[in-house]
Amino acid sequence: MSNGSTDADQPSVDVYLPTTNPTQTGVLVIPGGAYGYLAAPEGKPVAIWLQEHGVAAFVLHYRVSPYHYPAEMLDGLRAVRLIRSRASEFHLSEDKIGVWGFSAGGHLASYLMTQWRQPLAPSPDSMDAVNARPDFGILAYPVISMRPEITHHGSHENLLGPSATPEQEAQLSSELHVEENSSPAFLFATTDDGVVPVQNSMAFYAAYVQKHLPIEMHLFEHGPHGVVLAQNLPGPSAWPNLLATWMVRHGWMGK
Repeated sequence: MSNGSTDADQPSVDVYLPTTNPTQTGVLVIPGGAYGYLAAPEGKPVAIWLQEHGVAAFVLHYRVSPYHYPAEMLDGLRAVRLIRSRASEFHLSEDKIGVWGFSAGGHLASYLMTQWRQPLAPSPDSMDAVNARPDFGILAYPVISMRPEITHHGSHENLLGPSATPEQEAQLSSELHVEENSSPAFLFATTDDGVVPVQNSMAFYAAYVQKHLPIEMHLFEHGPHGVVLAQNLPGPSAWPNLLATWMVRHGWMGK
């Protein structure tokens, strides 16, 4: 339940449809912001990049602090279900709905990729019957874990509050919930990220490898946190093209 009627209390999705979408793919874009705000550069500019590459984009405005878990997860699950339920309207294939999360938005995306079946809704409705599993996930310098030794502490506190139990931390650590049908993944991060430890990406990658799941990861030596598409940043500027190649190879983007 929302506690007010402002924009911050009401989850929403901005829609960016390309002129042509040869693969009928849609991507839910989830900005970061440590679960305390929504980082605008990780929303619209990313949606436009997808749109220019012939992919439909949907930017999620989800609830953040003072809202705590499970509000954020409920907003993400509802958004995937909404897009899939209206796939024909948006000229999408129901089995080509992905997620793309940045930083804390990467944590939310990784949750959707691994725990989409968790029964979180207090009062399920007809929309909750729609499959919420993303068909693929893109994670950019993501928070993955709530374990204190590697988490981003601001995201941890904003999501779980100051009195989180070890059980809650484990439940919200995506690397501990990778299953045989978790979504195919693409990860990008920088080794010297001074905000979100690169160990988050490494832990998720290792969990996928252990389960023999499809995953591709690119770690660059240098780059600050929050580079988004990393234009004009030597090294990481290569990552959007690597992502496009991966999406083309899997049939989620036209050549």
